[in-house]
Amino acid sequence: MNRRGRGRGRGRGFRQPRTPERGEGSVIGPNQNPRNEEGDQVATAINRVTDIFERLVERQGPEPVNQPRDQERDEDRALERFLKFAPPKFHGGSDPEVAENWFERMVNIFTALDYNEERQVNFAVFQFEGVARSWWNVVSAKWEREQTPWTWVNFEREFNVKFLPPIVQEKREDDFIKLKQGLLSMAKYEERFTKLSKFAPELVVTERKRIRRFIQGLNVEIQESLAAAQITTFTDALDKAQRVENAKSQSKAFHARKRGNPSDTPKQSEGSTQPLKIEKGPGGMKMLEKPEETPSSKVPPKENQGRRGQQKRKFQTRQVVTPHITCGYCGKINHTEADCWRKQGKCLRCGSIEHKFLNCPRVSKGEENSQQPAKSTVNQSSARSSD
Repeated sequence: MNRRGRGRGRGRGFRQPRTPERGEGSVIGPNQNPRNEEGDQVATAINRVTDIFERLVERQGPEPVNQPRDQERDEDRALERFLKFAPPKFHGGSDPEVAENWFERMVNIFTALDYNEERQVNFAVFQFEGVARSWWNVVSAKWEREQTPWTWVNFEREFNVKFLPPIVQEKREDDFIKLKQGLLSMAKYEERFTKLSKFAPELVVTERKRIRRFIQGLNVEIQESLAAAQITTFTDALDKAQRVENAKSQSKAFHARKRGNPSDTPKQSEGSTQPLKIEKGPGGMKMLEKPEETPSSKVPPKENQGRRGQQKRKFQTRQVVTPHITCGYCGKINHTEADCWRKQGKCLRCGSIEHKFLNCPRVSKGEENSQQPAKSTVNQSSARSSD
């Protein structure tokens, strides 16, 4: 044996080799314990996994800071989509018709956009101005105080209490019960029927009740046409009613055109002339000009017409030309105030100023006709003799 080595170790205990600490980067010798080697490998793996998690946490750290920005951008895009529908502003007021129309418009827009209820409420109140904005500030403060959920149902309830009170809803219900088509077109009647039916839901709770109420409000002639029809749905009732209305409209238009056709109207007689132009002045009614003869009146009568045809044409001409003139003094017709025999004190039988009607010598002789002044019109004496 090596004496040198023995001599140096004489009188001393056995010295254990120093185990390198973890992290010193020492190389494991061939005589080291395998268990220590496995423990070092596990510790190293744990350290690596820890480092990986730390780096992941560092990378994910800024994301919560950017999340509000993403939400804001999403909210802006949603608002832009909402405004593209041109939603109307609402100023409040006491007109329930305006409130109804605005609310229905909002419902239609949100049905197309499919937003959540909280966003629907926020965008709806975004259109409030004036009195409506002041009212909503009070309601929103109450909701926050009472922790009321921002749902569309709650918003509708608050809106109806303010702008559609019970007295207005009762009036709408009465309007629905009394609704009749009248002069409304079928489209307008159906629109008003559907709009008012929500105020009386118990009257249209089933499809059958809705159809019956709709038909009862139609005009009688349309109801008669639908009496024998097989109707199972409201859409079917509306379609058949529109068809009946269109058919009746076409029939009325046809008869109107037929009555207004010039070929169906009787022609004017050949002997007709233009009526007299009459002016009412201080002296009564005056004829300004004599009627002009029409070209047909200047044509000589045909030989085959005979005397009867000429007399008939002359009689027709006289009937048309004779005007109905009323005297401003005695109220009788066929003479003016300037030609009135009563006003001039003349005999109402012969027109003489020497005697009165009772002393007229022509009455005793039984004469039927009397000579009248040139200015008197046809049948003047007969009209005055009635006095």
